[in-house]
Amino acid sequence: MSSLASAVTQDVEPLIEESLEVAADPVRVWSLVSDLPRLAEWSPQVVRSFVRTGRPIQLGTRLLNVNRRGLLVWPTHSRVVRFEPHREVAFRVKDNFTVWSFTLEPTETGTRVVHRREAPDGISSVSDRLTKRFLGGVPAFQAELREGMRETLAGIKAAAES
Repeated sequence: MSSLASAVTQDVEPLIEESLEVAADPVRVWSLVSDLPRLAEWSPQVVRSFVRTGRPIQLGTRLLNVNRRGLLVWPTHSRVVRFEPHREVAFRVKDNFTVWSFTLEPTETGTRVVHRREAPDGISSVSDRLTKRFLGGVPAFQAELREGMRETLAGIKAAAES
């Protein structure tokens, strides 16, 4: 067993995914989803994201994120691990090993935006313990993440279509 595998828990959904059709072209939608500090405008959990290594966002860009749930506030550190302009941006959260992404697919009427949280090897044991102790447990928190993804997509849709 690798050191990474021994540091993770397997009781999480390996993929959480939500999508939404946006009546705007991929260039417009890309300008929103690739500006990662703007996530705080749409996500119910992200309070603020700080770009740590240059602008514009690109492969390797590092971010410091501040998240909130009720009275709980916690930082996370992430790095952009996939970056294909007008197609996909993904960042890996160092603290829990998950990868969050936005993928854009052109449609006849605009753009399909897919928001994913990938955890193919589970999450870090520290994140697992904190989720169980402070965030209502893994299943409840994953349901909350899914709802937050829907809210985030709705916010992006509203911004893109305005």
